[in-house]
Amino acid sequence: MPKALCISGTVIAALMFLIFGLDLALGFPFSRVSVVMDVGFIVCSAALGLASWTTLREQR
Repeated sequence: MPKALCISGTVIAALMFLIFGLDLALGFPFSRVSVVMDVGFIVCSAALGLASWTTLREQR
């Protein structure tokens, strides 16, 4: 079960990075309403991805 949670955390982080990165670059999903929120969500998704990845690597 912990491996599944780590993988799902990594997938969610990648999806968040993709959605808010596209919004920051192209203004596609949310019409670039708040650049500060886009950057904040990108940083948080990178932190979540890093934490999930390192935890998954420790379990092997």
